[in-house]
Amino acid sequence: MVWQEYISSDPAVMYGKPVIKGTRIPVDLILEKLGSGETTSDLLLAYPNISMEAISACLYFASESIKNELFSTVS
Repeated sequence: MVWQEYISSDPAVMYGKPVIKGTRIPVDLILEKLGSGETTSDLLLAYPNISMEAISACLYFASESIKNELFSTVS
């Protein structure tokens, strides 16, 4: 998966937050909805202009973003 094909960050769009290319749908919104129990089918119905690949790219982007982060403790 090459998430760069689906995710972009532009200061002129959503203040530079990572979004699904060609939309104003932020990656963090997709992650939040998946984390709260919505399914990919729910998201595809709610946002018909995104694809399953774009949803997968959001997950891959998140994984790559925190891969090398170190956390002292989790409370």
